[in-house]
Amino acid sequence: MTASIRDLLRARPVEGRFSLASVDTKATRGVGRGKAEREAERDRNQLARWQERLYAESARSLLVVLQGMDTSGKDGTIKHVIGAMNPQGVRVTSFKEPTERERAHHFLWRIRRALPAAGQVGAFNRSHYEDVGIVRVHNLVPEEEWRTRFATINRFERGVSARGATIVKIFLHISLEEQRKRLLRRLEDPTKRWKFDPKDLAERELWEPYTQAYSDAITRCSTEHAPWYVVPADSKWFRNWAIGRLLVETFEEMRPRYPQPPLDIPALQARLRRQGKRKP
Repeated sequence: MTASIRDLLRARPVEGRFSLASVDTKATRGVGRGKAEREAERDRNQLARWQERLYAESARSLLVVLQGMDTSGKDGTIKHVIGAMNPQGVRVTSFKEPTERERAHHFLWRIRRALPAAGQVGAFNRSHYEDVGIVRVHNLVPEEEWRTRFATINRFERGVSARGATIVKIFLHISLEEQRKRLLRRLEDPTKRWKFDPKDLAERELWEPYTQAYSDAITRCSTEHAPWYVVPADSKWFRNWAIGRLLVETFEEMRPRYPQPPLDIPALQARLRRQGKRKP
């Protein structure tokens, strides 16, 4: 492949609008499974090395936002891709239904509290985009309120970027049929049934409204400082390969460096050698 995976997966509106329906959930971009799995392992090693540099540099951060329908693979991405990095420098935050305390604040309050510090990688399992997604589909706030949130989110992300964070937003795109298969597998596997929520069946009836809501969010909030990437996720092996590649390319552009403190290396080496000759 000559084009970067970021170029291939970046959401690009056509005539001012992006539609999730335009992306094939089964697409693998001409990459075979064997090659993808070999390269994914190589990329895991690269991610670990780049993240160590980011942690050592301690000047910038990386924020990875994961959105998608239920069963789209957010947990799997965190396990297989984000999990390649040292947990000391990674902060994973799952955003579930807001608590009473969170509801008492601005919708971005809990997001701000979870942003990665300098040197860290932050991974959001769901995010502030729930506040223009589920709240819209279920009429939890008036339309005029969720519509104003697009501009609020863009200002917020611009500020986060200006303070040294690179933002990568990933929508894991699966089909309605693939979701049905995954839900059935959860019911069939006793070790997976704890993940099944009967409410997921009711949410499936709202597939089209959710698709419309996320298409609008991607259209309105894919910017130069915080782009959206849409990853076809019916194939888990392709999902892992694509997101690993995407993050490696992001790190390569960031190019974090090991700091070089002003040390007198020869003098320190000589001192350590002298100490080594002393008897305890």
